[in-house]
Amino acid sequence: MTLVISLPLPPSINHQYATIRGRRVLSKTSRDYKVMISTHIMLHIRNTLPIPDDRQNLTIVLTLHFYFTTLLKRDLDGGLKILQDGMCEALGINDNRVTEIHLYKHVDRHHPRVDCELWMLKNK
Repeated sequence: MTLVISLPLPPSINHQYATIRGRRVLSKTSRDYKVMISTHIMLHIRNTLPIPDDRQNLTIVLTLHFYFTTLLKRDLDGGLKILQDGMCEALGINDNRVTEIHLYKHVDRHHPRVDCELWMLKNK
């Protein structure tokens, strides 16, 4: 089972967390991003991607192509965790099921985004 979707770029790592009373917490920007990608994913998969009931028997493989406006302003891995968390939450899968990740960095000055492929493989 495969999910293929294009999503907006996640917030930069500098905008993903806030410190409140001495504790690091997910920023409002990040919480809003996770809700937004969950909505995108749920609309995309409605009636098209059957998600198995036994999600604990899945292995997840991610391929992410980040398209930035320039190669130099953002690190490739800065948006990985929030994107991985948001995608897995939207599918009701714990992100500890991810066993393989492929990251790529590209330039698209006019349409920054991240093209995602998520494979759900049943363990034997």
